[in-house]
Amino acid sequence: MEVVIVPDARSGGELIAEAMAQLLRHKPGALLGVATGSTPLPVYEALAAKVSSGAVDASRARIAQLDEYVGLPAEHPESYRSVLRREVLEPLGIGMDAFMGPDGTAADVQAACEAYDRALAAAGGVDLQLLGIGTDGHIGFNEPCSSLASRTRIKTLTEQTRVDNARFFDGDIAQVPHHVITQGIGTILEARHLVLLATGEGKADAVAATVEGPVAAVCPASALQLHPHATVVVDEAAASKLKLADYFRHTYANKPDWQGI
Repeated sequence: MEVVIVPDARSGGELIAEAMAQLLRHKPGALLGVATGSTPLPVYEALAAKVSSGAVDASRARIAQLDEYVGLPAEHPESYRSVLRREVLEPLGIGMDAFMGPDGTAADVQAACEAYDRALAAAGGVDLQLLGIGTDGHIGFNEPCSSLASRTRIKTLTEQTRVDNARFFDGDIAQVPHHVITQGIGTILEARHLVLLATGEGKADAVAATVEGPVAAVCPASALQLHPHATVVVDEAAASKLKLADYFRHTYANKPDWQGI
């Protein structure tokens, strides 16, 4: 696992966006796995700026969704499909025909989960999966004690998660769905490159457990230690609990320029 410590969220977003741009220059039809939330926004903004300036062409890229609410219509403004259309696809000039996501309105949710795993495999797998991390170490909606071999499945949201997400639903927790479909940890680990972005002091404990703690289901993100190409990008605040921070700074500062992340 490579740990890259950056000054701030904007720097992290630029670094990851350049990695995505390099991938698209080499493989224009790459399948990019994307996450929702506020943390990845600097990545999407930086990548959109590169597209706008002509530095990279993302028109042939494909986009894969990490998770989705169950029971929320796809056209609902707070469905993750809608959010990603606004924040990723439209700014990058990518049509919905290049978008992949689980069907959160399916009558048979389990079948929809299994179908999504098959679709990802049939598409050749995710080339680069962008991840955020929760303060408890969750990735996607794989809460603590999720199986490290789990596949795409339905999960019940904790009450705290529903309280946190109520801000997107006019502050009304009653509007927040109780369930989501999420790629499982086993599914996430099949991506060729995993890139986790974490910013802010509130993520420091989770980052330390992910990078320097044992691989354990109690911290789902620690499963990234098992991946052959995992990159953790953190700002100074999120890196504040890392015992090996100086080592991570040294190794990144002295790596070959051509290597990227």
